[in-house]
This record gives sequence, structure tokens and C-alpha cells, in this order.
Amino acid sequence: MIALVAAAALLAAGGAVGVTLATRTPTPTARTQPGAPPLALDLGVRSDAQADDLRRALQLYESGKRGRAEAIFLRHGSVEAQIGAALSRWPNGSLATLEGLGREYPKSAAVQLNLGLARYWDGRVAAAVAAFEAARAASPDSSYAIRADGLLHPQYAPGLPPFTPSFGTPQRLAKLQPAQQLEALRRDAAGGEARDLLLYGAALQRLGRPVSAERQFARAAKAAPNDPEALTARAVGLFDKSNPSKAFSRLGPLTKRFPHAATIRYHLGLMLVWIGQVAQAKQELAQAVAADPRGLLGGEAGRLLDRLGTVRTK
Repeated sequence: MIALVAAAALLAAGGAVGVTLATRTPTPTARTQPGAPPLALDLGVRSDAQADDLRRALQLYESGKRGRAEAIFLRHGSVEAQIGAALSRWPNGSLATLEGLGREYPKSAAVQLNLGLARYWDGRVAAAVAAFEAARAASPDSSYAIRADGLLHPQYAPGLPPFTPSFGTPQRLAKLQPAQQLEALRRDAAGGEARDLLLYGAALQRLGRPVSAERQFARAAKAAPNDPEALTARAVGLFDKSNPSKAFSRLGPLTKRFPHAATIRYHLGLMLVWIGQVAQAKQELAQAVAADPRGLLGGEAGRLLDRLGTVRTK
């Protein structure tokens, strides 16, 4: 059920630009798994030649063409390329190579996450958990940490609930490359206006940088302390699978302070989806639709409700 709910939420909220992570989540069983482990590589908004190569190799890996993927990975000596080359040979020496990388790069979240996945696929659950914890600690402001945290909390949907502004990005950004878009949003946010801070924070969040995103949301809430959108973003940015109440305790009271704000109802419903509280999520999403029937968030809430329509609740 959690996987179905997460897929619906991600479809409603939009994909993460530039983040190329496998979506399979292993179940906690101490036995070897069939096939090769997922390969987790985050290349962000990079547009250099190596990044293009690694993205192409990742696509080949995910489609089962691991021999062709390995040939591309071997062209480069970066840590990401070494990880990809090692897993492309699975199981022939892959785990030993990754263990060596783990010793060489103990603070690399990319290495630790993929090492954990390889250990799990080899049936070494406790060792996999240790690697996931190391990945999360090594770089909390990364998609690798988000993925590792999700594997450590399989009772919740993968990833983090994203904040979605009720307004779109400026049209002047539409023709820019992703890296240029991000830089433009950063420059705009430097002015301190809440709207610009929310757009920049949302972009950072979708790029797998939750800590940086939360900082922008906090700045927005400080700049506009009576704006329900800024306050909602602040709450969503605090979502933590180790302690979900940290976010809910901020967002819940806002429903009384701003009873007709669609952004609060929509994001409250979204966070409830993430923790599997589908029945309550549907109630909040329905209120978001009623509050904003022709707006962006009302539309998002309606589409998410449609996708949740087939989910059974207890």
C-alpha cells in the first residue's frame, strides 16, 4: 500500500529534476536477492560530458544492459563511475570492490548507500543497515541520505513529501538549462522576498537537498510570518521520518489559524499520504479541492484523490 500511495503522491507532486535514483526498495529479509542491486547515482543538474556518460550508463544498467553500462563507466575514474563499474559486474567481485571503496571513502554518501544496497543483495542485512546509517550521516543534504533514510524507515513512503508553491516559476526561466534555472532562482532568493525563497527552496528540495531547502523555507517564514504558504513550506521542510511529529505539530495548528488555505490542507494531506494515513489524507485533500477548486493546488489535490481512490483503508 505504501508503494502505491508514494507513486500517486509523486505523480501528483512532480518528479525531481536531475535526480536519477532507482526506485526499488528492498524488504528486510536476510537472504540473497535475485538480479543485481539498484544503482543509485545523483548527478544533480550537471551537464558536463562525464555526467552525460554516466546518465547513459545508468539507463543501460537499469534496462539490464550491464555489460554496455560497464564499458561506459570504465571510461571515467570518478567515484560514481567506480561504483557503477563495480555493480555492472555483479556479482563478480562487485561487493569486494565496493567494500574497498567504502574503506577508501568512508564519508562518501554515494559509496555508503550503494555499498549498503550491495550488502543487502548479498543477504547481509545488519551490515547493510550500518552502511545506510553511514550514508545518512555523511551527507544529510543529499538525495543519497534521503534514499538511505527511506531504506531505514520502510514503513513510510520513499523520499520526502515535496512543498509545491501555489504559483509557478517565472516564464523567463523556461528556456534556461536546469543549472541556469537553479542559479537564477538562487539570485532571486538573495533578495529575501518570501515568494522567491519558496521557489528556490522548492527547487532545492526536488534536487534532493532537504537541509538547504529547509533553510530557504525558514527564511521565507521569517520574511512573511503571516503568510500561510511560507508557514506551510516551513513545516513541510521539517518532515523527518525519525520524528514526523516535528512537521505535523507545526502544520496542524495552521488549519485553525488559516481554515480556508488550500496550501495547508493539500500539504497536510500529502504528509499523511507519506506515513500511510490514507483515509485522513483523503479528507484533507478534499478540503483542499473545496478551498481551491480552480487553482493549482486544488487541481493537484483532485488528481491525487483520484489516484488514491483505489487504495483500500482499514
